Amino acid sequence: MADTEEDEPAGKRICHTCIGEAYLAAEVIASGEEGECDYCGDNAPSISIDDLAERVEDAFADHYTRTATDPESWQERLMADRESSYFWERDGSPAHEAIQDAAGLDEEPAADVLEVLEEKHALYHDKDNLGEEGEFSSDAHYERRHPDGTGLHMGWHEFDQSLKTRARFFSSAGEELLARVFGGIDRIKTQTGRPLVLDAGPTTPLDHLYRARAFQSDSALEDALCRPDSHIGSPPPRTARAGRMNAQGISVFYGATREDVAIAEVRPPVGSRVAVARFEIARPLRLLDLKAANEAHEDGSIFDPSFKERLARAAFLRSLGARMVRPVMPDDEAIDYLPTQAVADYLATANEPRLDGIIFPSAQVEGGSNVVLFNHAARVEELVVPKGTEFKASTGHNGEDGWETDYYVRELVPPPQNQQADSMDDDVLGGFLRYAPPPDGDGDYRGAALRIVPDTIKVHHVNWVRVDTTQFDVVRHRSEMRDPKY
Repeated sequence: MADTEEDEPAGKRICHTCIGEAYLAAEVIASGEEGECDYCGDNAPSISIDDLAERVEDAFADHYTRTATDPESWQERLMADRESSYFWERDGSPAHEAIQDAAGLDEEPAADVLEVLEEKHALYHDKDNLGEEGEFSSDAHYERRHPDGTGLHMGWHEFDQSLKTRARFFSSAGEELLARVFGGIDRIKTQTGRPLVLDAGPTTPLDHLYRARAFQSDSALEDALCRPDSHIGSPPPRTARAGRMNAQGISVFYGATREDVAIAEVRPPVGSRVAVARFEIARPLRLLDLKAANEAHEDGSIFDPSFKERLARAAFLRSLGARMVRPVMPDDEAIDYLPTQAVADYLATANEPRLDGIIFPSAQVEGGSNVVLFNHAARVEELVVPKGTEFKASTGHNGEDGWETDYYVRELVPPPQNQQADSMDDDVLGGFLRYAPPPDGDGDYRGAALRIVPDTIKVHHVNWVRVDTTQFDVVRHRSEMRDPKY
């Protein structure tokens, strides 16, 4: 070790090669301040032990907690129990070891940092507490603090209550909260490297979705079988009812990754019929994956000032899925859906990056996944048929043994010469017309993101509905009333 002009640790310097923590070492190099290292003797970019102690102190304030010096009452009772083998040992690591691990230091510089911090905090130690352990006392123990996103949880609660009780449009504070939670979310991954923003569409594993619709009359079902692109696809604005991720009048596409999940999500009554179709995703889409969000993870350095906020956000995101998909009773939907509707609007229109939808766990089928595509990504490509085509759907016929269920759709197209004559019409393209007109006759300039596959349509007759429950007994107790005077 090189000689120093001062005996006090605060006057010593340590170079970047003697600091094992990569972020902190890079900071020392970037400072460009060279000096002789008191620990290895090299003349290199270095920092004073006093400055290093300040960086350690700040990092410990954000990421470490000093552990309890004595056992709690329940632990004392266990130790006093002769039949118990419990032995109490203080949690965490001794202060000098915690500093060594945190900054990647050898024992000598870690001891010098601890000495600087112990002397500093001794000056502020309450005289009435002399003899008691203080921050960075040589006997102190420390352990990493687990971030819980408390600030974001409180902000979310305020956001939730504001939408429900004060204003339907979220405030600047609400927008700031959503920006903190979702801004740059495509850069976050799980510990296994799975991204929170999932690519869907052609050439990806998620290249199709299923969507179901329940019917209670044959006539409505027949109409849907004739025009599945508009009747089974996302509804027009005039009939779009409010849902978990959309306000009334905002047309979105609710689908599922499996056929059985799509059926369960429409909650069909016994005796109804459910039409299910497969929809190909026609163009690249980006979806927020709430299942991956449950495992959000951040790597970084405790010496990076932004790391604390990133850890807090990851902790909050791990609870977000449960918040957004918790079961809501029908009577409460109008109010309890407000926060998730606002989140969907923000992700679709204001977030950076802009997202096309959300994939989230099914509330009806364990292990199932639902997908909502926001309005700008919810348009279904219209079926292309010859102009003047007539449709006829049937749900069955009378046979020798009575009524036989048999679903089919007949398309009656005009003769070829009529189709050719129509080809000169401004509304006709190559003798074919996109079959379903824009909703309400208004122009719809959204690009189609979905394409129905008519040959995949199936009709399910709902015979039974299974209910999975958790049973709890009700305990009843009777006792004699007592005179309140006694």
